[in-house]
Amino acid sequence: MTSSRRVQDRSKNKRIHHLEIVKEKWKITSKVLFLMEVLRKEPEMIIPVRSLYQYRKQINLPKPHKITDFIGKCPKLFELYKDQRGILWCGLTKEAEDLLEEEERLIVEQSSKAVAYITRILMMSVDKRIQLDKIANFRRDFGLPIDFRKKWVNQYPEHFRVVKSKDGVEFLELVNWNPAWAITELEKKVLGLNDGIGREPGLLSLPFPLKFPPNYKKVYRHGGKIEHFQKRSYLSPYADARELKAGSLEFDKRAVAVMHELLSFTIEKRLVTDHLTHFRWELVMPQKLMRLLLKHFGVFYVSERGKRFSVFLTEAYEGSELIEKCPLVLWKEKLLSLVGYRGKKKEIPTFSDFSDTEEKDFLEGDTEIDNMSAEFEEDETMDDLEAVSPTNNDELEIAHVCSAYNDTDKA
Repeated sequence: MTSSRRVQDRSKNKRIHHLEIVKEKWKITSKVLFLMEVLRKEPEMIIPVRSLYQYRKQINLPKPHKITDFIGKCPKLFELYKDQRGILWCGLTKEAEDLLEEEERLIVEQSSKAVAYITRILMMSVDKRIQLDKIANFRRDFGLPIDFRKKWVNQYPEHFRVVKSKDGVEFLELVNWNPAWAITELEKKVLGLNDGIGREPGLLSLPFPLKFPPNYKKVYRHGGKIEHFQKRSYLSPYADARELKAGSLEFDKRAVAVMHELLSFTIEKRLVTDHLTHFRWELVMPQKLMRLLLKHFGVFYVSERGKRFSVFLTEAYEGSELIEKCPLVLWKEKLLSLVGYRGKKKEIPTFSDFSDTEEKDFLEGDTEIDNMSAEFEEDETMDDLEAVSPTNNDELEIAHVCSAYNDTDKA
């Protein structure tokens, strides 16, 4: 536990550099994924490079950086070529196309888990329904498909349905309460259960797993407070919490349990904090959620890298590695291994298979992004890409992120 109210106020001893490395890696991955999904929505999965400049904000590419420089750092995923008129195009490599097909297959295979997690979030909510836009922000975090809003939500009518409010806002609403799912991931782990036992959710007394940085010594000073907190009973995230008084000890501990449950649902046991604030009312959480996360340092870790903070479930990591990796996490690691280039710039080939009609259709057609930018978590500057790159502009190596943090530790 800690008394810090701002992430920036905490001491260096409270920083977990291994998790900062994780954040830095996935910042890079999210930018690459965004560009891949833009291309996937295009006919033939190619687009004129000049049309990509409208997405500068989404991939955080400030001037004077060029889109072609960004693309050139990932030659195993993106291809550049010119048509006979000299117009520069960008497309996906065969390896990238295969990766996207693999991701689609993995999402289908993992769909039963995703359905259970979304249903359980609705079960935790006050009115048993949540605005669809808010859930869409977590699409990749929960392993949901790209057609989540248009198709996926309508495929499981036995669990939830889409309803519209009087002002036209779409909500995802719970259809059936499943008592077997009204059990927390912590209960499953400690008690060795796969599903609930059909009882009504009520008070719990399970302690939360804690993990502190090895160089953080003040844990001994707060030992009494931590022990007192761990022994205090709390209301299950699936129980009705409307009668709890905001700011009370019971209210705060239940909020910790809700946060623990949400993070346990995610594929990387990590979420962007500002997305979480959207659920404060629905899940009965405190107004100052960041203060709660900082106070319970040991259960959670908040990374301050970039403009948007991320919160980690500390028990899920050993160093910078997830202890349990689902297939979608392994897929992202495979993608990350293909980011980076070391070598000379290659001459951009000329491609002549486009007819004049096809080219006109590509240049004049609208690109449908479906709020994709809202689903991608990072809102950083391109400094992270430059910081991990050597002085040669042709190179982008993930290893430089790790070495940069190792140098900081030594200093």
